[in-house]
Amino acid sequence: MAQMNDNLSGPKNRSVMKYLLFTTFFLCIVLSASAQKLTSPDGNLSLEFMEQADGIPAYRLDYKGNPVLKSGRLGLLTEEADLTRGLKQTNVERDAVDNYWTPVWGEYNRVRNHYNEMTVSLEQPETGRTMSIRFRLFNDGLGFRYELPLQRHMNYLTVKDEVTEFNLTGNHKAFCIPGDYDTNEFAYTTAPLSEIAADMERRIAKKSYESKAEGGLTVQTPLMLKSEDGIYLNIHEAALVDYAGMLLNVDDKQYKLSAHLTPDKLGKKGYLQLPVLSPWRTVIVSDDARDILASQLIYNLNEPCRYEDTSWIRPMKFVGVWWEMFTGEGKTWAYSDFYQAKPGITNYEKLKPNGHHPANTAHVKEYIDFASAHGIDGVLVEGWNEGWEDWASYRKDRQFLFTKPYPDFDVKELQRYAKEKGVQMVMHHETAANAADYERQLDEAFQFMVDNGYHAVKTGYVGYIIPRNEYHSSQWMNNHYIHVARRAADYKVMINSHEAVRPTGLGRTYPNWLAQESARGGEFETMGGNDPDHTCILPFTRLKGGPMDYTPGIFETRLSYYNGEKPNERVHTTLVKQMALYVTMPSPIQMVADLPSNYARFPDAFRFIEDVAVDWDNSWYLEAEPGDYITVARKAKGEDEWFVGGITDENSRTATIPFSWLPEGKQYIATIYEDGKDADWDTNPQSYRIRKVVVTPKSVLKQKLAASGGVAISIKEADKAEMKGLKTIR
Repeated sequence: MAQMNDNLSGPKNRSVMKYLLFTTFFLCIVLSASAQKLTSPDGNLSLEFMEQADGIPAYRLDYKGNPVLKSGRLGLLTEEADLTRGLKQTNVERDAVDNYWTPVWGEYNRVRNHYNEMTVSLEQPETGRTMSIRFRLFNDGLGFRYELPLQRHMNYLTVKDEVTEFNLTGNHKAFCIPGDYDTNEFAYTTAPLSEIAADMERRIAKKSYESKAEGGLTVQTPLMLKSEDGIYLNIHEAALVDYAGMLLNVDDKQYKLSAHLTPDKLGKKGYLQLPVLSPWRTVIVSDDARDILASQLIYNLNEPCRYEDTSWIRPMKFVGVWWEMFTGEGKTWAYSDFYQAKPGITNYEKLKPNGHHPANTAHVKEYIDFASAHGIDGVLVEGWNEGWEDWASYRKDRQFLFTKPYPDFDVKELQRYAKEKGVQMVMHHETAANAADYERQLDEAFQFMVDNGYHAVKTGYVGYIIPRNEYHSSQWMNNHYIHVARRAADYKVMINSHEAVRPTGLGRTYPNWLAQESARGGEFETMGGNDPDHTCILPFTRLKGGPMDYTPGIFETRLSYYNGEKPNERVHTTLVKQMALYVTMPSPIQMVADLPSNYARFPDAFRFIEDVAVDWDNSWYLEAEPGDYITVARKAKGEDEWFVGGITDENSRTATIPFSWLPEGKQYIATIYEDGKDADWDTNPQSYRIRKVVVTPKSVLKQKLAASGGVAISIKEADKAEMKGLKTIR
């Protein structure tokens, strides 16, 4: 070191030294101008934005001082403009927000919206085009989006690609389903990224409609990941409006992920007109799996409620003429077997009934009676309207009419009867994926609902989409789903959509859009079954975007009970786990899915389903590991009642349930619905026991769960008389 100082002591070398110092100083200025940092309010998350060579925008994300996403490119590529390179920073704006908002429904009655924000403005000197990237760091993760303001050099854009990368730090364990433009109804793969391709191919079950994503290996979002050092990552999107749904390309060698937008069938990935706000790209991060479940980041990135009056939006439980069409008893949605019938043309009064159509007036009254007797809000009827005789779907311009009931379904009489019994009817609009025709009929359909006392509807999109150049997750369809929700609100109608794009938190903005299916739900238990770990994965994946109409509550889990048509088909859970799902898979609309006759066989267990809430004041995630187990406690909205649900995968386990979340200074009676000692989802699913104990905020319960079993607990404040003779859990 001394020698080096000597060498730089001469006049010539002093000039060199000055040049080097100036160059270093200049480079520092440049780097400080191009590299921008943002931290979360608690300081655990740190984001760095930088410009790579050739003006390529990029970012990286650290958690607690360690990288969770390595440097990844950002940008938007269109036919008219390349906004992926040649960009220079022109401005950086920062903001900090800390406020609260009140959901219409959900897991919490008050949500904190707390983040630090950085908006980087970029310009392309060669073209004069501008773009901004807005980053928000919450304590639980990152959201960012592209913003294109009005400008002279751009107006209409046709999207070719979105260059958004999520470059991982290793071969993380992934919980994923294959990338598909038309369906989300796949069984989950759990494997390191390097192994998911083979596992997804092995597990995939071909259905009547699917459209595998083009190109290489892709997966759907929300994608759940866990690193070898115990960091949990959840990648999804928020506020999917006027844009194509995002899948993820997977490089399973270098562990890189990138955006894959759903095209239309012409290959176009979106048509934009400035100004443009893309959906938010979201990354939830924690070293505690419970934080992933509790995160409200996706809702926080959505716009506030668009409706001034939300008093007509009412969470509900419902039963329905539905499950009996899946059990193998030969019941059908169709009134007649005349497959050449045409809705609106054929005189259905002259058709011979097939004799196995359950959506008839007398049978529906039985469901109304059951709902009324057990305090269940609504009754859904599938197969009530003209059009079910032939499932031509993609080949017909009109599959269904939504104002024409079958001859055996008396709308007015059922309206009268349901009102007399204090039950509301739930409409079913299966569209056969003909969204174009549904929009043509939409106002007549909603007016028909209002005229006949229906205030909620289950929509369905089974099949290939019409317009025939669209997919279920393409831009046009994403706008269609929002249009239906908004138009329904004009009639004060609530929506429960099936086979739609997976949700992205839009239930905050349009809270009458209560729930969606958009994943492999309970009906698949009759079609090969859902794996025991399926419902231990869904809350970490599909449910991050919004509630699911999973259709729990199946007490008769063996389809051989009905006849010999499905001797090996069974629900892959115990009876008690079906009860626990009402708590572990929260939704403001929950189906009581089994047949009333089966609930009559287990009246003491059914009491929990009668009692359990569907809307909540608060939630506490007590235990969680994706794919393995979940235990959660919730307080019913506006009531001094609490419920606990715990579930496990194919492995039995002992759940540890603290009650520290209960209000201090009181004692409570906990009614525990638990798996029997000999319970097993496969060999003895209906073994259960019910017991009552006294708990306090200091109590800790060690609860055994059977293989693919669960526990369901209802809790109320106790009085002395009720506590007599009951054991107290210490």
